[in-house]
Amino acid sequence: MMNIKALIEKRNALVAELEALVEKANTETRGLTNDELATLESKKSELANLDRTIEESKELRSIQRVNAMPETTVEKNKEVLEVKAFEHYLRGTFGETRGDDANMTFGDNGAVVPTSIANKIIEKVVEISPLYNMATRYKVKGTLTIPYYDTTSGDITVDYADEFTDLISTSGKFASITMTGFLAGVLTKVSKSLINNSQFDIVSYVINKMAQNIAIWIEGELIHGTASKISGLSTLSASVTAAAATSITSDELIRLQESIPDAYQANAVWIMSKATRTAIRLLRDGQGNYLLNRDFGARWGYTLLGKEVYVSKNMPDMAANAKAIYYGDFSGLAVKETETAEIAVLREKFATQHAVGVFAYIEMDSKVENAEKLALLKMGATDPQ
Repeated sequence: MMNIKALIEKRNALVAELEALVEKANTETRGLTNDELATLESKKSELANLDRTIEESKELRSIQRVNAMPETTVEKNKEVLEVKAFEHYLRGTFGETRGDDANMTFGDNGAVVPTSIANKIIEKVVEISPLYNMATRYKVKGTLTIPYYDTTSGDITVDYADEFTDLISTSGKFASITMTGFLAGVLTKVSKSLINNSQFDIVSYVINKMAQNIAIWIEGELIHGTASKISGLSTLSASVTAAAATSITSDELIRLQESIPDAYQANAVWIMSKATRTAIRLLRDGQGNYLLNRDFGARWGYTLLGKEVYVSKNMPDMAANAKAIYYGDFSGLAVKETETAEIAVLREKFATQHAVGVFAYIEMDSKVENAEKLALLKMGATDPQ
């Protein structure tokens, strides 16, 4: 590889020659002659080749340094290169930088987003959706069977025994839940006006936009489920049914909280809609104290009966038969997902809309793994007369 310093010195000398050539014509108050113009074009072409050679030499040297780095540093450098390649591809400048082609994968439907970008999107999904974050997540392909000990029809008991008297056999039973995988897709269109703005952080914008779309969909499925698809929390039986269709009492909230065994209370939280939270903020206990309090030390700013309150846009407001509040340790909800999400960029498909498409396919399933950890408050069918 050529000496970069020598290349730069040669480039500087060439620039000086070009400046001198133009300055001579300016001093003599005349235009450039045909010979001078030919020389000017030749030297400009040589300058462009030198600039390209210097850039290529710098990038090759960077790659050589990466090969000699520890594994963790190599991964970090690879991530930087992938982010750079992704930005170039979005902006339409892909291929102008050496090494882009090594950091992007192309298929029939466009370019597949580098792994580091896909991971950042999923990490953002976890950050946006606390429910998804709190659930027990399994990253496996194929079918996943999770065994659990079912005590609904009995459990192992210990009792006093008398000599020469047979012990009475008591036991629960082992059961299991089986999760497969359901394919879902999400599409985000990004304006080319944003992409063409070189000052705009287009990579972070795409990551955040995709993560928001994915998080909203996933959280909705975890809460509501879909028939014959992901069931999520939808199979959970009501622990408490409110007496009214559009209001909740403090006693009902206490009974809901108490339906969870003490062993699972440590990590328990409330999940509800904003309108439900607003209604509960007006409730008081027997001493006139508000049940729900503003708590700046809590993750989401409020605590109810000593436990944090998470407001989800996917939760329904209080209405007849609505599943208005979930409470408990949400590690009792299992989520199975494939190891990686497939995310790709479509530059041509939405060209007539002056946009670029970014789509993702995710494969996942979700079921209640431990119903003892979770409780549901369901609204009544009608309001008392």
